[in-house]
Amino acid sequence: MGPLKGIKVVELAQIMAGPTCGMLLADMGADVIKVEKLPGGDDTRSYSEPQVNGESAAFMILNRNKRGIAVNLKKPGGLEVVKKLLAEADVVTENYRKGTLEKLGLGWDVLHALNPRLVYCAISGYGRTGPYADKGGFDLIAQGVAGLMSVTGEPGGPPVKSGTPIADINAGIFASLGIVSALFARNATGRGQMVDTSLMEAGIQQMYWQSAIYFATGVDPGPSGSAHILTAPYQAFPTADGWINLGGANQSNWERIVRAIGMPDLAADARFKTNTDRMRNLKALVPILGDALKKEPSSHWISVFEAEGVPVGPVNKTSDMVADPQVKAREMVIEVEHPKAGRVKAIGHPVKFSETRAGQTRPSPLLGQHTREVLKDLGYDDARIDELAREGAIQCA
Repeated sequence: MGPLKGIKVVELAQIMAGPTCGMLLADMGADVIKVEKLPGGDDTRSYSEPQVNGESAAFMILNRNKRGIAVNLKKPGGLEVVKKLLAEADVVTENYRKGTLEKLGLGWDVLHALNPRLVYCAISGYGRTGPYADKGGFDLIAQGVAGLMSVTGEPGGPPVKSGTPIADINAGIFASLGIVSALFARNATGRGQMVDTSLMEAGIQQMYWQSAIYFATGVDPGPSGSAHILTAPYQAFPTADGWINLGGANQSNWERIVRAIGMPDLAADARFKTNTDRMRNLKALVPILGDALKKEPSSHWISVFEAEGVPVGPVNKTSDMVADPQVKAREMVIEVEHPKAGRVKAIGHPVKFSETRAGQTRPSPLLGQHTREVLKDLGYDDARIDELAREGAIQCA
């Protein structure tokens, strides 16, 4: 019963950015029909590790709440099925290289004429215009082009990509935002439109602080490890048994920090008196704080700093995050029953609604699991569905 109940989405996308978008829409109530290619299906199905009872964990984490059909777009019967789907859909998402769907007769111009209310979302490496429009898109490459790798890692170290595929995931989030915005506009105009976003732009959007520095000074910011590039101390520090993040994001917090660690005189130290001073002398400040914090375990310091009102938190491993009581309270780790893999965990929906609750009840589909069901919704009878299957145009689980 989510806020997008009644919206039909056809997902012609695979791997990560497009499926992230589709999963967010599905969680919010949209009927997302994932169209997987034949042979093989979504490329993440072939990722050999890790698997649960033969099912790809990578595929399952991004494709819950969707109905899945398997179609060969190179067969006339398969193309016919997809066109029928799109004729009555509200949204289509795709992440093919520019020109691929146009050659199949599924480009924006054709589909807009077929269904003027259709919102067509294209997620690509660099966008549908400009000198890079024909290039394929990959998260690693996009992070480099966007500048992210030049500011990630420790000072003096080699370029480092984000530990998560941030360009891919962010592009999926922007795509879902663009789609919802286009649907809102359609309420006024009655017409769909093209929504065009890319991995490059999703990466650049993460560069606000670094761009502000460059625009103001002409200097390229470099990597700063876990430290903030504008305020200090605001980074990870070692403790007796691990690491904590400590947020001295303003003068009041800085003064609370030095009181909490029993070193109030640091507040009057000329090297650290103001934020500007602390940023200039960060190399001297970090080991002083680090040596003090190493004397007690993380749990001690978290308790002490929280009592002082200082922003603080653990540096969790994935297992720690999953077990965190706040994560559980916010339903950010959920379980669904998969027909082959059994009961599996997944990441919950990050937006909560007071009335139109997002739901995450349907597991990721088996390849072709809902092909017959969806085709019957389109008016196909069993005889025609079986004929299409024999022709290799579709696959039914």
